[in-house]
Order: sequence, then C-alpha cells, then structure tokens
Amino acid sequence: MPRSYRHIKEYELEILELKSQGKTNREICEKFGFELKQLKNFINRYNTNQRKLEAGIALKRKGRPPKDYVVSEQDKVAELRYILARKEAKIKRLEMENELMRDFLSLTERK
Repeated sequence: MPRSYRHIKEYELEILELKSQGKTNREICEKFGFELKQLKNFINRYNTNQRKLEAGIALKRKGRPPKDYVVSEQDKVAELRYILARKEAKIKRLEMENELMRDFLSLTERK
C-alpha cells in the first residue's frame, strides 16, 4: 500500500491511541503503511523519552542549536540538577573507594 511520505512522528497521537485500544503492532503498521521495524523503533524511542521526562532529564535535540535558540529556565534547572546528581554520585564512588582502600590496608597490617 504506497503512501505519500510523512514522518512517523506525525502519526504519534494516532499510533498511541491505537496502542491504548489494544491493537497489535502489525495491525497499526498495516493501517499506516509502515514496516514493523519502523514502528518498533518509534515505540522504543517514545518510551525512552517518557522515562527521561519522568526522571527529570531534559530532552535535548541533537546537533548544533539554531541561531535563534533560547534556553528556557526549565532546561537550565534540569541541567543543573543533572550536574549535581553526577557530582554526588562521583563523591559517593570516591568515598567507597577510599573505604575499600582503608580496609585493604588494615587487612595487610599497614597504616
């Protein structure tokens, strides 16, 4: 069934509606003329983005931003939260390494 090209993202709402109605991936593909692999990849990307949004990670477009791009306050806050979380994780990892090193030195009877 040939169709005029439209990006799969343009069908996002219709696809999600059909999924919520309990339609199979194969039925959705037949309706819109997609291949099964295209739909699976789309659903995988959509679910990944939803998990990132729930975790509070800001979604960023790939590549260089356009000249008229303005960073919103929400994006700045999300980026700062991410940086703080990474720093806290690194500190925790270093503390664990330090504790392991102390345990090792005490077991080998060194100071």
